[in-house]
Amino acid sequence: MAAIYHLAEPEHWADAVRAGRYAQSTRGRTLAQEGFLHASTAQQWPQVRRRFYADLRTDLLLLTIDPARLGVPLRFEVGSPETGELFPHVYGPLDVAAVVATRVLPPPHA
Repeated sequence: MAAIYHLAEPEHWADAVRAGRYAQSTRGRTLAQEGFLHASTAQQWPQVRRRFYADLRTDLLLLTIDPARLGVPLRFEVGSPETGELFPHVYGPLDVAAVVATRVLPPPHA
């Protein structure tokens, strides 16, 4: 299975590295609040960046996740009822060992 991607704020990723697990679902929402971690395919993450992080004036991190290393369920589900587009959702905390690369994305994010 191809890699999936997650946009992370650097402070949340730093906390995860210390703890060994990442549990921030999306901007302003935790795994506990959302029920899963939002992720994207290689084609989707640039759109997600523009749509949800355009006003952010700080760096973002693009986490590259190996689905084979997850250890929790991964489901492709409709992310937007208007389009029917399927997005990967990670149902559990992300073990930092599942992240095979990180890339700094400086602003602007639009």
